[in-house]
Amino acid sequence: MTKVKDLHRDWMKNPKYKTEYEALGMEFHLVRSLIEARTRAGLSQTQLARRMNTSQSYVARIESGQVKPSTAALERVAKATGLRLKITFEPAEAR
Repeated sequence: MTKVKDLHRDWMKNPKYKTEYEALGMEFHLVRSLIEARTRAGLSQTQLARRMNTSQSYVARIESGQVKPSTAALERVAKATGLRLKITFEPAEAR
């Protein structure tokens, strides 16, 4: 049985795949951060949704990357998890 990580390693040799994958890096980071914030706060998706005054399905969609949350939604996540939202701009990496 082939493992996903092995497939990914092979696919990364394809320049088009690698470019597309790397373009999603920030989205993966955001999704990971949202899930970590919720789990560190000890909340289920349903509990977070209640605190945000939204639906569990919306929380699931932002955690899966299906929806890009607005700044207002990110602020509600931060408040609901007892965190502070901080957005920064950083220099682009040289390519």
